[in-house]
Amino acid sequence: MAKQKVALLTAGGLAPCLSSAVAGLIERYTDISPETEIIAYKSGFRGLLMDYKIEITKEMRQKAHVLHRYGGSPIGNSRVKLTNVADCIKRGLVNEGETPLQVAAERLAADGVTILHTIGGDDTNTTAADLAAYLGANGYDLTVVGLPKTVDNDVYPIRQTLGAWTAAEVGARFFDHVSNEQSAAPRTLVIHEVMGRHCGWLTAATARAYIQRTKGNEYIDGFMMNAELKNIDGLYLPETHFDLDAEATRLKDIMDRTGYVTLFVSEGACMDEIVKEREAAGDVVSRDAFGHVKLDTINVGSWFQKHFAKLLDAERSMVQKSGYYARSAPANYEDLRLIQSMVDLAVESGLGGVSGVTGHDEDHGGRLRTIEFPRIRGGKPFDLSTPWFAEVMDYLGQNYRPIN
Repeated sequence: MAKQKVALLTAGGLAPCLSSAVAGLIERYTDISPETEIIAYKSGFRGLLMDYKIEITKEMRQKAHVLHRYGGSPIGNSRVKLTNVADCIKRGLVNEGETPLQVAAERLAADGVTILHTIGGDDTNTTAADLAAYLGANGYDLTVVGLPKTVDNDVYPIRQTLGAWTAAEVGARFFDHVSNEQSAAPRTLVIHEVMGRHCGWLTAATARAYIQRTKGNEYIDGFMMNAELKNIDGLYLPETHFDLDAEATRLKDIMDRTGYVTLFVSEGACMDEIVKEREAAGDVVSRDAFGHVKLDTINVGSWFQKHFAKLLDAERSMVQKSGYYARSAPANYEDLRLIQSMVDLAVESGLGGVSGVTGHDEDHGGRLRTIEFPRIRGGKPFDLSTPWFAEVMDYLGQNYRPIN
């Protein structure tokens, strides 16, 4: 076999898997192909376009295991869409008249890269697919293998994306502390906003992890620290519909009885309604290079706060967001196992010249395989028929209706 040279890059938002995925790839190549050179492009596709890279030295290989202790990305992320030429020019990533895909391909060729590993979500891997298609169509001999990370767990046809399990566990731990704010003042409304643009998986999974974490708590009769204070009173996802007035009546009864209400809200819940409301008022809703609404300009949690605080006669209300805390955590045990299996397959595929994205393919019986790039896309909704979700909603005593 001809000598290989591997390049790594991480892109998109953070997830609790990037450091471990980078470490795992370095460790695996060192174990089975120690002669293979490894480089990493700093800050994702931005580094690829601008020739910012890190040479992975022998010393870095020997200490790669240290990266498993950390969240974030040891090689940096960015959001760059190689097919959005105007955006790349505007940001100074390529010059006027240049094509980002061509610049990226020529950089890889100049660096002698034969295997490129991209670690990211649907945007990263669809961009990798565009790059792989360009490479193939223009005679470049290079294999591209992606690993799927996103806390939203919303990539077709992948059963479980890297980092999502950890984000749910860490988000639950975050809110276990925040829930104690209910005791700070009478008639308090606390809204826990969880990441999830189009998919409610993470919000539902965080609620499940929080319930599992708190349902066995011991309390002392007579004190305010009790099961009701630790309850979740409402769970709202992009895939579910609710009647605002009916929910307000239900939640006000809880507020009148207990003195506090807790809501778990996906950052994409009621997104369409909020965008329409904003645009009807004459606001311009900002979007990123991929055409996605910039969620930090929408503030779904604040929208829920504005409406429900008044309807519930709350004396105090607050929105707490676990997103950055959860997505920046190091991978937990479940994710480490998943990362290892996907890394092993990614290295095998890279050395074997098989391009695609590693994952458990829902269209192939959940088998772990290297999934063809054209089949990778984002926007997979949370399946409301998932048995554990029904158990969560039964536990909360909350009725919900799917959005048709």
